[in-house]
Amino acid sequence: MKIDIHAHVLPERLPDMYGETGYGEWIQMDPSGPGKAVMVTRTQRFREVDANLWDADVRLRDCERAGIDVQVLSTVPVMFSYWAQPEHTLRLARFLNDHIAGMCAAHPRRFVGLGTLPMQDVALAVGELQRCMGELGFAGVEIGSHIGEMELDDERLEPFWAAAAALGAVVFVHPWDVIGKDRLDRHWSKWLVGMPGETAFAFVSLAMGGVLERHPTLKILLAHGGGALAGTIGRIDHGFRVRPDLCQLRSKTLPSELLKRVWVDSAVHDGDALRLLVDKVGVERICLGSDYPFPLGEHIPGRGIETLAGLSDAQRSRLLGGTALELLGLDPERYGPGAEVAA
Repeated sequence: MKIDIHAHVLPERLPDMYGETGYGEWIQMDPSGPGKAVMVTRTQRFREVDANLWDADVRLRDCERAGIDVQVLSTVPVMFSYWAQPEHTLRLARFLNDHIAGMCAAHPRRFVGLGTLPMQDVALAVGELQRCMGELGFAGVEIGSHIGEMELDDERLEPFWAAAAALGAVVFVHPWDVIGKDRLDRHWSKWLVGMPGETAFAFVSLAMGGVLERHPTLKILLAHGGGALAGTIGRIDHGFRVRPDLCQLRSKTLPSELLKRVWVDSAVHDGDALRLLVDKVGVERICLGSDYPFPLGEHIPGRGIETLAGLSDAQRSRLLGGTALELLGLDPERYGPGAEVAA
């Protein structure tokens, strides 16, 4: 079984949040031709997109071509809207979550949902997390690598982490609004350089900030192979040892040990990088992830795993789907094209 744990989705039409609220850079979908649209705000053009972002039939045809049995659906990070008034972000989050739930209900063997939350208001976030895990039947939620000025170890987020751990929710941490963004406008550097660093910083916050120690059952999934972590974890460990006065204030566990307690996807685009990730994290903590359907994603999901030399059949199977099945708590008999036909 092949499960793509990192696949983004949006509705073809979005609510007019600017019209409703009178402020902000809310995203709209501007149709630009058959099967095409542009994500825009009041003042800027964000991204051109195709029908595979919203059309389940197109998406499933892509899955068939790549041999993907199950996609785990999450919103596009620009939709997080943590900058907005919390009640307005909640309104948008519920709309997006209901859309994902509808896709999962229409194709229950092929899609699994991750919700989005108004994380800037922890009480509202916990309420929507509970709805996602209960009423909507999701496996977890997707959150940003920071919440405005709050890093992920901010004490104000503690009720969220406690609730996520108690509910067994997967928390997919995706980079957004990256570190040093003012210096990264050239050469598409926000995506190429900023995002890997942003994800590494999010992990450092969770590790050195004590979140992973306080909540040992928390299911954290880091996007893009954990970003820069595999290549820098030795440096992070060294700093942890030699500057305990700065690095061990809220955690006494070596970061590399905590890295083995989170999960990452396989979207690293390089065989050597994937092999290093296997060495540093282990196949039991790596899930196939493609970043579908965007250009920076893996265009044939799972190809990097399938062509990586030196893996046993058991390791390859684990990377392609076994780890995701375990993390998401899925029954393999209930998922995949064959299961849908049988149903």
